[in-house]
Amino acid sequence: MITQLKGRLVEKNPTYIVVDCHGVGYLLHISLHTYGLLPSEESITIYTHLSIKEDAHTLYGFISKLEREIFRLLISVSGVGPSIARTMLSSMSSEEIQQAIASGNVALIQSVKGIGAKTAQRLILDLKDKVLKTFDFDENAVPVHNTSKEEALSALEVLGFARKISEKVLDKILKQEAELSVEQLIKKALKSF
Repeated sequence: MITQLKGRLVEKNPTYIVVDCHGVGYLLHISLHTYGLLPSEESITIYTHLSIKEDAHTLYGFISKLEREIFRLLISVSGVGPSIARTMLSSMSSEEIQQAIASGNVALIQSVKGIGAKTAQRLILDLKDKVLKTFDFDENAVPVHNTSKEEALSALEVLGFARKISEKVLDKILKQEAELSVEQLIKKALKSF
């Protein structure tokens, strides 16, 4: 799996870019959001998702890990393919998508070209719990992604700890100390079991 590319930006269009990595040019399909945030210098790092189908291997590029994560959440829903997910990310920011799903805003999601009422409802139904678990929301309902928690949770699962129990332990630690690195979080969690 290709997870990121670091190289020279040789071609830039609103729907795709070409990144030269040591003489190999990779074509990446991007959202308008990513296009707008691409740096002006040639050297870039872009996060990727490889979509493999019977007739094509397609590489999608994202300016941030958060945008890639939202893309992956969207395509996990039945009836939402990569092109609809990319259209959503072009129409709305990652934060707006999280907010719309968390608040159950069918009308906002449905306002994206290619998404009908049933698909919008399915998106909310399938993703609301995942969005609320993965992203922390403050009093103003602005989503704040907690990557440290997610990385620590994944590490604890690899070490053989149950996800639900690990999540409770991590939530308890984060309530006491919100700004911990992944390593500190894992160490404190291991002491708490």
